[in-house]
Amino acid sequence: MKNEAIISIRDFTMKFGNHTVIENLNFEVLRGETFGLLGSNGSGKTTTLRALLGMYIPTSGSLLINGKKYSVEKGGKLGYLPEERGLYKKEAVLNTMVYFGELKGMNRLDAQKWSIDYLKRVGLSNKTNQKIDQLSGGQQQKVQLGVTIINNPELLILDEPTKGLDPMNRRLLMEIIEEHQKSGATVIFVTHQMEEVERLCDRIILLKDGKAAVYGTIKEIKKQFDNKSLDDIFISIYGNNEDIKYA
Repeated sequence: MKNEAIISIRDFTMKFGNHTVIENLNFEVLRGETFGLLGSNGSGKTTTLRALLGMYIPTSGSLLINGKKYSVEKGGKLGYLPEERGLYKKEAVLNTMVYFGELKGMNRLDAQKWSIDYLKRVGLSNKTNQKIDQLSGGQQQKVQLGVTIINNPELLILDEPTKGLDPMNRRLLMEIIEEHQKSGATVIFVTHQMEEVERLCDRIILLKDGKAAVYGTIKEIKKQFDNKSLDDIFISIYGNNEDIKYA
């Protein structure tokens, strides 16, 4: 059901010592939508994702996926691409992808076939036996995305998926993400590229100092700000600060 919440975050507060990173945050992500989680560095995006996935214990509030706290064993088909990449640097590309496919419940032959087809599509078919650390950063990024989507997850959490890619490869990865959208996957999308947000996202939340500065559809938010661009809306919320990096 399109209007059913697959993710529900209620009264979420996160403190580290005396420092409050998130304060009384509330939002939901609807099944089948692409949701933009936006904000400057330090606004609370990564903290929210880590608490949602059980890496942090919230100070208060609830963060639920399909009505339950997330656990690896009962988490269902979820693909998470973190900002900090986590591939085994000394392993061969194909072996790495097949390994993660098996971890996610695929049999070895299916994981191998899927991986070979994917590597061919992203221009890495001649890199199957190379070690991960012999690849460029952009090539590693494409392998990491493949590992994330290998089992066709129903929920994709993508933290800067196109970071470090040239325009051609950004376009390719955007097309792959769009294919998962069309197949019905729910996508949480973190990016600093506002054109990607405009292209992919149904709704967004923009965090500032651990609170929701704006939340709604792109059309609704633009209407609130006299139809300004998302870039201009971001700057109007954060101020014209050259040191701000939004992601």
